[in-house]
Amino acid sequence: MKPILQVENLTKQYPDFTLDHISFSVPRGTIVGLIGENGAGKSTTLKGILDLIRKDDGTVRLFGEELTEDRKDMKEDIGVVFDGIHFHESLTPAKIEKISAAAYKKWNTQTYHDYLKQFALPADKEIKTFSKGMKMKLSIAAALSHDPKLLILDEATSGLDPVMRDDILDVFLDFVQDENHSILMSSHITTDLEKVADYIAFLHNGKIIFDKEKDELIYRYGIIRCSSSQFEKLDKEDILACRKKDYQWDVLVADREKAARRYKDFVIDNATIDDILLLYVKGDVLS
Repeated sequence: MKPILQVENLTKQYPDFTLDHISFSVPRGTIVGLIGENGAGKSTTLKGILDLIRKDDGTVRLFGEELTEDRKDMKEDIGVVFDGIHFHESLTPAKIEKISAAAYKKWNTQTYHDYLKQFALPADKEIKTFSKGMKMKLSIAAALSHDPKLLILDEATSGLDPVMRDDILDVFLDFVQDENHSILMSSHITTDLEKVADYIAFLHNGKIIFDKEKDELIYRYGIIRCSSSQFEKLDKEDILACRKKDYQWDVLVADREKAARRYKDFVIDNATIDDILLLYVKGDVLS
């Protein structure tokens, strides 16, 4: 079965930054988390996928067909939420409904009102009176109400309190349950991705470092905590990345159970997505 979204060799050059031949896919019925430090290229990748910037190279395919500027029919199948409201501040949710109903052929008024109720958003208040979290919820409600097959989210849970973030993540999980919908979700809140993502694509300095199943990362990867003398005993082939701290080395390995059998006297911890990201960004990458 073809993935909902296939990105191949996406490239964009700027004077001080290059998005360098990015390739990854979003399978049907899955949530793919896009992670990386600020400036790694996450937003540029999403804009390149949506054709909001002119690509220097690469192709983007939706349902196996190339997504181009003139394929407005395909773009109807994409719901988009960026970090920050993109509606005029003087509008109300009710007015946004009228605009959206005219813009989208599959706009569903009942779905929109259900989300306004679920998110406790007043239909007749101007957006300028909303908090950042309320604006984000409004963007999510609008994106979900025209029956998209793919949601593209750029920091969509930022600005939300932990309870509302959890509620929104449940909405995202419900969205992909029928396996005909998918989500590409850029986020710096990696605990959110640990809850909902099926795959993690890691961007660093404009390049994809890895694109792996989330469960492989959090259930197989590990971090060896060791002294300098112990570090010297490690087989460098086992080291993905390492970082010297004041009193110890932190060493990322791809198979902590194998490492535990091989290095019986070493402390080996589970690795979070944050741990993995920090070691790749701030440490030395050996393999």
